[in-house]
Amino acid sequence: MEDCLFCKIIKGEVPSSKVYEDEEILAFKDIQPAAPIHILVIPKKHITSLAHLEEEDEAVIGRIYTVMNQIAEEQGFRQNGYRVIVNCGKDGGQEVMHLHFHLLAGKQLGEKIV
Repeated sequence: MEDCLFCKIIKGEVPSSKVYEDEEILAFKDIQPAAPIHILVIPKKHITSLAHLEEEDEAVIGRIYTVMNQIAEEQGFRQNGYRVIVNCGKDGGQEVMHLHFHLLAGKQLGEKIV
């Protein structure tokens, strides 16, 4: 998608603080963190939202969860725990229309943080 902020980050057109990258997945620090650790994890393939997932996307979505656990281990917050949030569509609070997972940690999280 030409006007998608996350697609521009993937292409390197917009800078980001990368935490993880492979052929299918990119993870970077959120510029407006809602917790001491706030990392966005995205598929490099443009998928608008959870509502737009297709059967062919199952493997990358499963891999995203494995990568989040790996990031948690590498950054030292796996043992204390973390929260994963996925907003779906405008009514679900999704602001960037590219599927993304909020990985939050670094403090005890309350009911509402995003």
